[in-house]
Amino acid sequence: MESGPAAFAGTAFALFGVALLLWTAVRLRQRQPVLDGSHPTVAAVLSSVLGTAALVGGIWCLGSV
Repeated sequence: MESGPAAFAGTAFALFGVALLLWTAVRLRQRQPVLDGSHPTVAAVLSSVLGTAALVGGIWCLGSV
């Protein structure tokens, strides 16, 4: 019964994590700010950490299905 919601949550988290990591990489490669109004290094690190956490959380949810 719980495999449906876990699969949905895992897919959503994994897609969000991958999208955030790709978006951050593209912005850094083009030398554009990742977040307006903040320090560039802090924004890039925070975005990378959150993207990785979402990806790992999604993989963990999918692993429990």
